[in-house]
Amino acid sequence: MRKHILWGVTATVVLATGCASMDDTQRRTATGAGVGALAGAVIGSATGGNAGTGAVVGAGVGALGTYIWSQNMERQKREMEQATRGTGIVVSQTADNQLMLNIPSDISFAVGRSDIQANFGPVLDQFAAGLRNNPNSDVRIVGHTDSTGNDSVNNPLSVERASSTRNYLTARGVDGRRIAVEGMGERSPIATNDTAEGRARNRRVEIFVGERPRG
Repeated sequence: MRKHILWGVTATVVLATGCASMDDTQRRTATGAGVGALAGAVIGSATGGNAGTGAVVGAGVGALGTYIWSQNMERQKREMEQATRGTGIVVSQTADNQLMLNIPSDISFAVGRSDIQANFGPVLDQFAAGLRNNPNSDVRIVGHTDSTGNDSVNNPLSVERASSTRNYLTARGVDGRRIAVEGMGERSPIATNDTAEGRARNRRVEIFVGERPRG
């Protein structure tokens, strides 16, 4: 098994070494392929299969599962940073090359409500324009609540908030098939629920955008 794992590591090193002459998009895809190759080698060996075959399959999965950070994504990030300046919305690039918007409740939704507030509309208008200009991207919207109330209230409320955001975007020309929604209720806090400030931070909507490599 040690020899098989070494094969996977070698494949990863070869891919990483080749990255020196690649652009950013190619480098990220190759890195994903390398990680997949290593995982595939280990899995193939552990399950009694051929480690080489496992690594090849893993490389394909790793490459396909890698989001790219293209000029379109960088442009949309800059546009959203400008559109949200001074609002409290945090715009960032995640480790796996997704654009993330963290939108606090005082911008997005009133307490206990799922209808979009007036000051959230212009932000979503700009966001929708960016999505229309980048049809090769996927969107995931995640609603969150604080710990006030129980799951029977918080779980559907978090889904309703994510769904309201999706509906707003589709009404502005974004294909709804590109948008997945999820409600986390109170299960993923980013601050303590023991203070009013912490609960306000936990009541939020997160939007993720990832651009798929072009085949």
